[in-house]
Amino acid sequence: MKNFVSKWIPFSGMLLGLPLLGVYLKGAPIGNYLEFPPRTHYATHAPFSWSAFVAYSFLIVLTTAPLGWRLFHAQKEKTGSPPKRCPFPWWGWAGLAAGSVSWILAWNRFAWFAPFQAYTFTPLWLSFILVVNAVGYKMRGQCLLVNHTRFFLLLFPVSSLFWWYFEYLNRFVQNWHYQVPRYDALQYFLSSTLPFSTVLPAVLSVRECLIGWERLQQAYANFLPLRPSHPKALAAIVLAGAGMILTGVGVYPDYFFSFLWVSPFLIMVCLQTLAGERHILSGIAEGDWRLGMASVMAGLICGGFWEMWNYYSLARWEYTIPFVQRFELFEMPLLGYAGYLPFGLECAAVENLMRSAERS
Repeated sequence: MKNFVSKWIPFSGMLLGLPLLGVYLKGAPIGNYLEFPPRTHYATHAPFSWSAFVAYSFLIVLTTAPLGWRLFHAQKEKTGSPPKRCPFPWWGWAGLAAGSVSWILAWNRFAWFAPFQAYTFTPLWLSFILVVNAVGYKMRGQCLLVNHTRFFLLLFPVSSLFWWYFEYLNRFVQNWHYQVPRYDALQYFLSSTLPFSTVLPAVLSVRECLIGWERLQQAYANFLPLRPSHPKALAAIVLAGAGMILTGVGVYPDYFFSFLWVSPFLIMVCLQTLAGERHILSGIAEGDWRLGMASVMAGLICGGFWEMWNYYSLARWEYTIPFVQRFELFEMPLLGYAGYLPFGLECAAVENLMRSAERS
């Protein structure tokens, strides 16, 4: 636990303090960024830009196409014995039933359900988490819920804290806002914390399913090794750069908004590297990309479900993203889905910190 706290304190300090430093340097009123519940009425975003759209698209394709090509062309190897498979558990069927009912209630407006209409997110995602763990159990004979129950349950409170960090960072870029009833501060905190608690369990449960996928195993178990000659020096440089970018978010949010999804991950990995610990990307030095790629894909899969189920819900979020606010798939602009890729890595990095704390 001491090691966990030693990483979490500087991580929290950078996430909380550096954007505010940027606001101070810009000379903007800091109070706007500390109000609770948060408001977004004072935000002004840059309009759509074709040049920015093309540049972002090129960068996304450049970084993802080789990895996608590798997965698509992976050859399945013959093994002596098939993987262990189990019956689909009863609690998985219960999750399917509960999820179906929750989905119907979320997307319809029954008069008798009106007092509860704004609270469908949590049961929908708890059902999703149950079903995904059941799928993993059927595929591999193991899942977080069954084999790591204590750790699985701990993910829920940590997830709430984890997503509140992103809600805080969103105050500076104001890329999403919620269409919810007018709550006071306590109501807003309580009604938000419970849904936020499902984020890490959902992403990491999907990751556990994907990590056993044979095609992913074949594609990334022995891929391109990336081994920096001076990892701690590189980590120090990247940590300083991520800190400068977080400060820049408070000064020029329209230009640095996309780094909101990258900087926290870089900070966590750099802190672990400087401490001489293994992290979520350590396997890449030996050419093992499986854990990282499964995490990236899990973030994108969950992102698709988040955006789909959000679309017709009463309590929902909407986006205002500078330069690329066009070609929406549900509420999210098409290029915005790229943010879910590093987000999956961030979820995995938090899990890695938690597991290292358990071992210490």
